[in-house]
Amino acid sequence: MRDRRQSDGLSATLRSAALSLLACVAVGVLTPATRAAEAYPDKTTVLILVGAPGASEYAKVFNDSAQAWSKAADAGDALSIRIGNASLETDPTDKPAPDAKAEPTDRDRVIDTLKQLPHRSTHPLWVVMLGHGTYDGRAAKFNLTGPDITADDLVEWLRPFERPVVVINAASSSAPYLKPLSAPGRVIITATKAGSEQNYARFGEYISHAIGDPDADLDKDGQTSLLEAFLVASRRVAEFYDADKRLATEHALLDDNGDGLGTRSEFYRGVRPVKKAASDAEPDGYRAHLLALVPSDFERHMPADLRAQRDALELQVVKLRDAQDSMAEDEYLRRVEPLLIDLARVYRQAERAAAKDSQPKPDTSK
Repeated sequence: MRDRRQSDGLSATLRSAALSLLACVAVGVLTPATRAAEAYPDKTTVLILVGAPGASEYAKVFNDSAQAWSKAADAGDALSIRIGNASLETDPTDKPAPDAKAEPTDRDRVIDTLKQLPHRSTHPLWVVMLGHGTYDGRAAKFNLTGPDITADDLVEWLRPFERPVVVINAASSSAPYLKPLSAPGRVIITATKAGSEQNYARFGEYISHAIGDPDADLDKDGQTSLLEAFLVASRRVAEFYDADKRLATEHALLDDNGDGLGTRSEFYRGVRPVKKAASDAEPDGYRAHLLALVPSDFERHMPADLRAQRDALELQVVKLRDAQDSMAEDEYLRRVEPLLIDLARVYRQAERAAAKDSQPKPDTSK
């Protein structure tokens, strides 16, 4: 009897321990992923990296650009996280006292933040890099205060993410970031077409202010897409050099088809690509045109599943339209008609959802 009581007591203890363990898991005590989800909500997120300015004139430009991104994120109900302040007040070469605890560097903060953000989501993660870059012929670096960031660093840090990703490296010498970061479901933008374009890049300040500017809405659909911001910023860069009668030392690239080649703004008329790359690669820009940091009212009320259907159908339509010259008219109409019908159905469902969402909610407080 004593052995059975001891056995029963042991079983009860193990059962209690198991239930306690299960409760801990349920509230996320033991899971880093749950802790991360509690730290940052699952929503569109803009991670703004502000580099070392080097001079006071650049400190103001970088800070103003970062504020423009934060303002656009707020307007679009997105989460903005800023790392770096472009301050000249602290000398990054100063060494702490021997007994002082080392403060985390901006690079450390980037790593920690990316670990904590939700890795699996339907909401995009935007990584915006505002600052200076360097290139030594082998590797390009984004100059943070403290240790820098290379393209290989970002490749590794972004590897766990299973969500749409946008990387905008608006620094000089940023082109080498494009190819290694390019992947399906990503949009990569660099301020330069080559690592050798090492002069200060003005593209960063122009795209920072275009992303939330209604005047940059080229197709007048009520929102400024990432493609439109890229095109407007590129145009303003060209206008700056033309007005100053200087040879342009920066040429921005956009890649969103995963081939790592990139396309310049001169390849577009309006928001449509009208020139093909020498390699006859699939045009860039279609996916970037589906992303808007400040969405229209219609987009805000569109359910995520309908938006995904709409985006997939529109991509099929534009690809088919680009291939129209290579097929008979009857074949083109036969293939495009069912896509347009499906699109109309999606938009009709979205309109109903928007109308339902906009109805006043009943007062349940009484």
